[in-house]
Amino acid sequence: MDAALVLAERSRGETAPNPNVGCVIVAADGRLVGQGWTQPGGRPHAEAMALAEAGEAARDATIYVTLEPCAHVSPRGPACADLIVAAAPRRVVVALTDPDPRTNGTGIARLRDAGIVVEEGVCAVEAQRSMAGFLTRLRSGRPHVTLKLATSLDGRIALPSGESRWITGPEARADVHRERARHEAILVGRGTYEADAPRLDVRLPGLEHRSPRRLLLTHGAAPEGWEAVRDLAELGALQDVDHLLVEGGAGAAAAFLAADLVDRMLFYRAPIVIGAGKPAVGDIGLSSLAEAHGRWRFVEARSLGSDRLEVYERERD
Repeated sequence: MDAALVLAERSRGETAPNPNVGCVIVAADGRLVGQGWTQPGGRPHAEAMALAEAGEAARDATIYVTLEPCAHVSPRGPACADLIVAAAPRRVVVALTDPDPRTNGTGIARLRDAGIVVEEGVCAVEAQRSMAGFLTRLRSGRPHVTLKLATSLDGRIALPSGESRWITGPEARADVHRERARHEAILVGRGTYEADAPRLDVRLPGLEHRSPRRLLLTHGAAPEGWEAVRDLAELGALQDVDHLLVEGGAGAAAAFLAADLVDRMLFYRAPIVIGAGKPAVGDIGLSSLAEAHGRWRFVEARSLGSDRLEVYERERD
């Protein structure tokens, strides 16, 4: 399942409105005979790709898949549950049940009715994190939002003059470009746009084609090549955007935090102290310190050159 989760990450940010799924097929003798991941645009599905590679070797094999095989027939392709039944594996291991009402347990039931052993819930937490965009869209009707902040040790994003290039080093900036490639859209506020004229593209070799759509939080019109978001309530109407990366500035960050729309935070901290300067986040409307506690769960930390990345997720029911 770990391998299937790695495969699923290959297409994150390219499959909306479909989920990014990974699939691995292991023959009875332990050989890897098929692997797949959801292709750009959502088709073929991961299972179809892996079954096509495995061919007859899928019979009596074990299939590992990060999401329950779909049970509904689409004009774009057959139901994966039906493809698996036809391939006659011995066992299917599923990380997560599909909350899409068109499947939601029906795919697993179809496999069991065909005499296939199904094991559920393997690496479920990791699968939820991998498909956070798809799941957030289904449950909340909006994209999964990641807020990125690059700050000094004392929480500043720029000098008083506005100079901000560069607070973090090249390794951290490369990681930001990797994150951009995993999101369908990226957003900044009007102040950041006017001060920095950001390109917001992906400049990693081989991933340039995965530059996200550029959104501008503004009450006015958006310049050419940008899309205006005038109200955060409009996020749900964004077509084919399941992962949204918010890169700044302090006003945009505060707006998303105040509206409780941030699901994940990336803190890139440089080993510098600026002192007087521009804060990373503006007022988010807290009336007491107690309101700030219990909202965020630490996920991981990594060193990126001389900088440090900390990842946090919003605690939600």
